[in-house]
Amino acid sequence: MATHLKRRIAKEVTDELDRKVRKTVEDILDDVRKRGDAAIHEYSRKFDKWQPRKLSRSEIDSILSQVSPQTLADIRFAQAQIRQFAEHQKAALRDIEVETLPGVKLGHRNIPVESVGCYVPGGRYPMVASAHMSIVTARTAGVSRIVACTPPNQGAPHAETIAAMALGGADEIWVLGGIQAIAAMGIGTQSIRQVDMLCGPGNAYVAEAKRQLYGRVGIDLLAGPTEILVIADESADVEMIATDLLGQAEHGPTSPAICITTSRRIAETLEAEIQRQLQVLPTADVAGVAWRDYGEIILVESREEAVKEADRVAAEHVEVLCADPRFFLQKMRNYGALFLGAETNVSYGDKVIGTNHTLPTLGAARYTGGLWVGKFLKTCTYQQITPEAAVKVGEYCSRLCAIERFWGHKEQADLRLRRYGGQNVGLGARKETTSAK
Repeated sequence: MATHLKRRIAKEVTDELDRKVRKTVEDILDDVRKRGDAAIHEYSRKFDKWQPRKLSRSEIDSILSQVSPQTLADIRFAQAQIRQFAEHQKAALRDIEVETLPGVKLGHRNIPVESVGCYVPGGRYPMVASAHMSIVTARTAGVSRIVACTPPNQGAPHAETIAAMALGGADEIWVLGGIQAIAAMGIGTQSIRQVDMLCGPGNAYVAEAKRQLYGRVGIDLLAGPTEILVIADESADVEMIATDLLGQAEHGPTSPAICITTSRRIAETLEAEIQRQLQVLPTADVAGVAWRDYGEIILVESREEAVKEADRVAAEHVEVLCADPRFFLQKMRNYGALFLGAETNVSYGDKVIGTNHTLPTLGAARYTGGLWVGKFLKTCTYQQITPEAAVKVGEYCSRLCAIERFWGHKEQADLRLRRYGGQNVGLGARKETTSAK
């Protein structure tokens, strides 16, 4: 049975905060619907002290010239890894056409979404890597128009983020952040034409804006605060566990960091190691709060119980620091991404290795995976049949429609039966059935 040596704060504490976020977002989206650009500019000045604008080609080139050659090379390397993996994923998807009955051809095509709005967060940390994950992946999928927004950083566009957006293939780059950026792309204004889909991570307000706009436009997924779960057995290194937990906790003060372990030694010594590292970690002001409020240590009796607990948590990132990490690859069902063995870590996935870092949080890994090239593709079906097949299928369809009393549906089938030589069971049959009641 699982034993909690440390628990996170009660969920009720966070519910009131969620309600306030929902109301703020609702009001701003409503205002943008009514006033368009005027509202976007007002909120950008209010929240970011910034006049939003689309960067021209000359401005982008000027910003790129400010970025060191080494950084540009590093960005290109990271984007090459992400593009390569996305290309392999796309190759695994194929259009199909099959003959399911004589004369019945059914198929599907994988069609790229036409336009996508990619949000690249700024705030405390300029999230350069998020540009790779959304823009590069959308472009690899074949999206025609990519609009990208990022907030100003310390009163100006963040040069490395703009470089990543440009090198990734964005068609329009706007220095615009927060709810107002999501609203501009998802609703549309006089200056920004509405997109078909929104993607990219952000803070609670950005996530809520995407949630409220879902249906008007598509979204990649609803991403809450980043999460890390480390599964460790007796072979694991306590220093490494603490380092990796705090490495994700620094994202924000509400980022869950959880350790599930079969080792009592690790369970009982981890807290002290966390506190030791917080004494020297430059981002301890954030990571320490996240660990205090959202950190958990769970002691289990076996690796099978560890799987059960991990699937219950359904974490965004799961590191497996165990002697046989592939056991968890074979057994686990609920996770955003797995990092198998001590050699890899969440930071590799977040920044450079090639898998996408936009992943499900808040238990959503129970029913969805993360952002990938397939999210930007619509799998659309079609059918084409011969006259003979229209008769064979139509006879079944006519009878099944009559059972449901869908007489208009039935007539669609009966018309084909009359035209292509089937038994005439048209309007007369409907009348007979009706009068028999």
